[in-house]
Amino acid sequence: MPAHLNEWLNLIIRWMHLIAGISWIGSSFFFMWMDSHLEEPKERSDRKKDVEGELWMVHSGGFYLVEKYLIKPGWVPDKLHWFKWEATFTWITGFFLLGVVYYMGGGLYLIKPESGISSGVATAIGLGALAGSWLVYDLLWKYVFANNAKVGSAVSFALAMGIAYGLSQVFSGRGMFIHIGAIFGTLMVANVWMRILPAQQKMIDATQRGEVPDYTPGIRAKQRSVHNNYMTFPVLFIMLSNHFPSTYGHTHNWLILAGIIVCGAGIRHFMNVKTPFSKAALVTSIAGLFGLFFYTAPPAPAPAAANSQGVSAEKVDFAKVQAIMQNRCVTCHSAHPTDDAFKTAPLGAMYDSPAQIKAYADKIKARVVDAETMPLGNKTGMTKEERKLLGLWIEQGATIP
Repeated sequence: MPAHLNEWLNLIIRWMHLIAGISWIGSSFFFMWMDSHLEEPKERSDRKKDVEGELWMVHSGGFYLVEKYLIKPGWVPDKLHWFKWEATFTWITGFFLLGVVYYMGGGLYLIKPESGISSGVATAIGLGALAGSWLVYDLLWKYVFANNAKVGSAVSFALAMGIAYGLSQVFSGRGMFIHIGAIFGTLMVANVWMRILPAQQKMIDATQRGEVPDYTPGIRAKQRSVHNNYMTFPVLFIMLSNHFPSTYGHTHNWLILAGIIVCGAGIRHFMNVKTPFSKAALVTSIAGLFGLFFYTAPPAPAPAAANSQGVSAEKVDFAKVQAIMQNRCVTCHSAHPTDDAFKTAPLGAMYDSPAQIKAYADKIKARVVDAETMPLGNKTGMTKEERKLLGLWIEQGATIP
């Protein structure tokens, strides 16, 4: 695919995905907030005898009254608003974005170089993980954990992290992260269309026939809705994670992801309910994020090696550094890239001159030396020795002629 076309497809689909995601997640947050803030009606009249809870809000210079009614026989509002297409368009745009960035790029962002698998095999693994995860999740929560949410949540989390570990053996850190996010997104949209909406429709159909609806499907649907709500923060993090190589580029990236998921769910729990336990969950989550910060920190520079006479190791010649950058990095990071995928320097970072290389020294250390996430897919074959030499040059002050 031509680089210019690829860039614009990426841009437009990502923009659409973001817009749809904000609409979906925003409505999810809003309904969870409303449910947790409903109060018993202060006055009981004939009109309000079936009101389960009410909520007053202020916005745009006016007061809004929200009233929640349970579905009852023989009555359905004339105009009923459903919230379903936001989820659908979020998943569709996300799936196309996954294809454009990870499946149609020859495996550049997707495959772990040392795994040796082809782009076709990697794509099959990714798509299989999406479909298989929904089947396992749905069966477990339909037949095994429907009445045991705590155990079900623990088992589901363990299975998700098992998938993350397995994918990390063949996918790059970015590829593994984005597929866990895609799995969560698939579970969420499938919950909406296959469990939540059918349950609501079943109850509405019953009341239109004048029957007392069976509320059990609604309870099960609410359970899936809660699942979706708790997956939102981890999914949002994964959407941003490709900008932060200290997470996906870490040796134990699947473990970092597990910590982020737990912390995100803990923060979401605090936002959903106000109990002593939820406050403890918030404090624990914040402490966990600090823990992840320190765990992912690069190791302190080792003392300069000395020879038998106690003289420090020889200073790295910048000419060697520049040669490495020319051979391994400038194919993309240049005013005139020669790479087949990038026709403009990614993020505008260029290493054509000594001054430019020095200006990006900290970024080079983070991406090339510490996380080893650059070059992408190690496309240009940078060696461990070359990374070590770049790191030593930076530790010595990143001096240039």
